Amino acid sequence: MTDRRNGRGPRAAILRRAAGCAALLLLAAPAAARTLVFCSEGNPESLNPQIVTTTTGMDAAWPVFDTLVAFEPGTTTIRPSLAESWTVSPDGRSYTFALRAGVPFHGNARFRPTRPLAAEDVVFSLSRQWRDDHPFHRVSGGQYAYFRDLGLPELIEAVEAVDARTVRVRLREADATFLPNIAMTLGAVQSAEYAAFLAAAGEAERFDREPIGTGPFSFVAFQPDVALRYRAFPDHWGGRPPVDSLVFSITPNAAVRLAKVRAGECHLMPFPNPADLDAIMADPGLTLMREEELNVGYLALNVTRPPFDDLRVRRAVAMAIDKAAIVAGVYGPGGTVARSPLPPNLWGHDPGLADPPLDRPAAQRLLAEAGFPSGFEAELWYPPVSRAYNPNGRRVADMIQADLARIGVRLRLVTDEWAAYRAKMLAGVPAMALFGWTADNGDPDNFLGVLLACAPARPGGSNVARWCDPAFDSLVTRARRLPDQEARAALYREAQGIVRREVPWVPIAHSAVFVAARREVTGYRMDPLGRHLFRGVGLRGPDPGPGTNAGAGPQGAAGRVP
Repeated sequence: MTDRRNGRGPRAAILRRAAGCAALLLLAAPAAARTLVFCSEGNPESLNPQIVTTTTGMDAAWPVFDTLVAFEPGTTTIRPSLAESWTVSPDGRSYTFALRAGVPFHGNARFRPTRPLAAEDVVFSLSRQWRDDHPFHRVSGGQYAYFRDLGLPELIEAVEAVDARTVRVRLREADATFLPNIAMTLGAVQSAEYAAFLAAAGEAERFDREPIGTGPFSFVAFQPDVALRYRAFPDHWGGRPPVDSLVFSITPNAAVRLAKVRAGECHLMPFPNPADLDAIMADPGLTLMREEELNVGYLALNVTRPPFDDLRVRRAVAMAIDKAAIVAGVYGPGGTVARSPLPPNLWGHDPGLADPPLDRPAAQRLLAEAGFPSGFEAELWYPPVSRAYNPNGRRVADMIQADLARIGVRLRLVTDEWAAYRAKMLAGVPAMALFGWTADNGDPDNFLGVLLACAPARPGGSNVARWCDPAFDSLVTRARRLPDQEARAALYREAQGIVRREVPWVPIAHSAVFVAARREVTGYRMDPLGRHLFRGVGLRGPDPGPGTNAGAGPQGAAGRVP
């Protein structure tokens, strides 16, 4: 019999052998001097921080890039970053940023910077996304969908370099979400000098394949399905990282990730299987960290596709799904039944919002009223990878399939490789799809505005239900313009009521997230925005030597490894 607690038995042996084979593909192992290895769950969709929307893609960007302002790690509080200070005009429309002096960019075998960070780099980075006539706007085929979903092309009126260390951004109207939005990866500052160098050489496409930033690690190489490699940047303005190199060992299978951490081939892993949490806690060589992340997993019903263009059908689906059983069976102790798009630990959440009752006879009556007395057939798409908001997409899909079969809805389950799956979601292909979201900035607009407003309902937008309700959209837009948080929260509560009534989604669950780490890891902190950050993370062992920042401050306030 397999002893799961101690990782023994035939299944564990197979996983250890698989982990060992994968480890041979890495150029650097944790045993090498000061190399931190993170067992990541997948490939980033791009190395351009301005176009990534997944946690996986953003995780890959954060070692390389800095933003003007940043979130205090472990919180959603804005702090200075590349901008050491900023001012906002009385009308809330003009932001003036004072840049840090002497911030160096990375170099690579092809390019060596001749100057530090300047205002022209910030102008380049924002204008590349904002202006469709910018020479780098179409490089690498970037659509800047997230930038558009946030309404930034319409919001920004001007971006100008006042002098070498001062940038001014003028908005068409006040917007309370502007600073949190540019603290996300789409606000990463890229090198205008590097772009000009590559353009002159006729190699502009290298800009996003071989990225250069000002972050604590410089990019070394990316081998899809194998590894991402970074090197510590000794001249980082925040101090040299405690480790010499950082490797993302790409390992989609959670059981294999755990085997690699236990074997010492990785130091940390995200998204362990819920069934393995007890065994991880019992392992003396590991630490299990938990964070109440801001996320939601949901079933999107595409309101432009029959029969889900009929509200009665959408309500019937919502009344037939046993969400409590799904949370208990798939999410385990970290799961909470979702009643709203907003997680309960985010301001603006409406705690009084009632969930539709689990009432299958009433659901069948609604289907009959809608012209489907015998039900109907449909496809249900489910994610092929484990995500914080959905640890087992196939299992959730199986349970929904069984639930809806009881009211005559016959589902065929469909999936695709993760990048292709995401592309189909954003293109509006599925009529029913399991998807989810982890907050990128801690503002309710990052859920309600980005996922359910009218602007992202366009092709390529993140409103995969393609739902556009003018009353809802007006509330969310008004909330962005207000400086007072309580006034904004009141509008968001009203907006959640509209979602509850119109059912573009069936919210399924909110989930705490877990990271397993080896005991020798120091300084790692969990993050409510779902980021896996490695600034200031080190390894216990011999003195790393002179010139390092071994005493770098911790990353935040929650879930720290001792």
